Amino acid sequence: MIESAHVDTFCRDHLPPRELWPEMDFYGLPELGDLPRPPRLNCAAELLDRAVAAGWGERTALHFPGGRWSYGQLLATANRIAHVLVEDLGVVPGNRVLLRGPNTPMLAACWFAVLKAGGVVVCTMPLLRVRELTHIAGQAQIRLALTDARVAADCEHAMASTGNVIHYQSALPGALESLMADEPAEFANCDTAADDTALIAFTSGTTGQGKGTMHFHRDVLAACDCFPPHVLKPEADDVFCGSPPLAFTFGLGGLLLFPMRIGASALLLEQASPPQLLQGIQDHRATICFTAPTAYRAMAGLAQGFDLSSLRKCVSAGETLPRPTFEAWQQATGLKIIDGIGSTEMLHIFISAAGDDVRPGSTGRVVPGYEARVVDEQLQEVPAGTLGRLAVRGPTGCRYLANPERQRAYVQHGWNLTGDSYVMDADGYFWYQARTDDMIISAGNNVSGPEVEAVLLDHPQVSECGVVGVPDEERGQIVKAFVVLRPGFAAGPELVKELQDFVKREIAPYKYPRAIDFVDALPRTETGKLQRFRLREQGR
Repeated sequence: MIESAHVDTFCRDHLPPRELWPEMDFYGLPELGDLPRPPRLNCAAELLDRAVAAGWGERTALHFPGGRWSYGQLLATANRIAHVLVEDLGVVPGNRVLLRGPNTPMLAACWFAVLKAGGVVVCTMPLLRVRELTHIAGQAQIRLALTDARVAADCEHAMASTGNVIHYQSALPGALESLMADEPAEFANCDTAADDTALIAFTSGTTGQGKGTMHFHRDVLAACDCFPPHVLKPEADDVFCGSPPLAFTFGLGGLLLFPMRIGASALLLEQASPPQLLQGIQDHRATICFTAPTAYRAMAGLAQGFDLSSLRKCVSAGETLPRPTFEAWQQATGLKIIDGIGSTEMLHIFISAAGDDVRPGSTGRVVPGYEARVVDEQLQEVPAGTLGRLAVRGPTGCRYLANPERQRAYVQHGWNLTGDSYVMDADGYFWYQARTDDMIISAGNNVSGPEVEAVLLDHPQVSECGVVGVPDEERGQIVKAFVVLRPGFAAGPELVKELQDFVKREIAPYKYPRAIDFVDALPRTETGKLQRFRLREQGR
């Protein structure tokens, strides 16, 4: 390790043991293979100060309903906030600072300011409540939070006895805006090491309480230098948009890091439901969209009511992209969705495909800079066409906060084991089957829940569905589906049989759901991921 700039050594003290780290390099990109580069690096300076130094100060960095911020305005605001952090609030390098709020320019400015001051960003979803915020603040030992005043109450309660909470988006005395009003627009950035922790991102809790994942300054730039230039291929005139919050690393990359790396701009929407996102695309002439499969499915049915002619690329991640959703969006817009798999542990997307390389139903091929393979339980690579566990390594990788047991499970022999079951074909395309712990074994047969879900979504009466395995004395497990119907359709035993027969006609009959529950909504995380573990609990 290089000499750290962190006075508060919490992050280095709580990294996993070095022997449990994944191997990290730019595989297949030898021109970027010398990590870290350079040894001292502040990613906020590299992304923001460098942009203004390059002459982009007057370019639009952030759009929002009712206005815009230039790169110069964003830099000046971040610098003023950094002065407040250091001089008024006593932040020293290495302190963790919790951020909370919807996607706004002020949240983006706070994100950069914390890093400029040498702090560690812990950005949280605005939908999280007291219990979740208390867990995060405790795990990361946070003593300071910057929160949007409109969603401050839960943060105040979570940190009532442990820290200081400063509001922004407020005109009241003591709010961040008043504290920064007279601060200078220049700031001497902390000289952080490239391997100082820049952010702790908490997983979204698809299997229980979120786990902290630690990413260095160099990791932030590594994520910018793989998927975007080699797969997405954005241009400086692009306007990025999407629904994921900046606390979700999918949103952080797509709505802040990637556009700023090339001098492009991003549309930040405080609320980005499918109709609101479509309206934003139309109003701001957005060209690149990042959102989840469920949103694309909903937007496909609404697309005719909006002018989406500016859109040229659409990215999906967060959960598997069902082929019916891919086809519905292509039919509605003429655009192929760029599917991808990433993870909070890996920071962003490491398998994907775009343009003519897209094969509907496949996640894609390994992103240049990464290496991926499908392996068996002994971590031996399996032949093409064989079901196995996905293993990946590259310039980013998993380092859990103070969780060596989980670290041992996720990283083995230098490889990150993402917990996904995949098949890789002879052409190097990866085909998602299920989460490793979501593979349903019924009467000795492997059944992929997402495969059954994709079939059910083809039925005209089905709006959403989740498929899991539930215990059964005779078969070990049976396939059970939880189905949300489209408006105007009624649940009943006749529809159960119709859906079961529909699945039997479309795929191998043994995969059909032997039990179907009709529900009003599916349990999802704040990022929209289906919580299958909750469905399994309901199905017992």
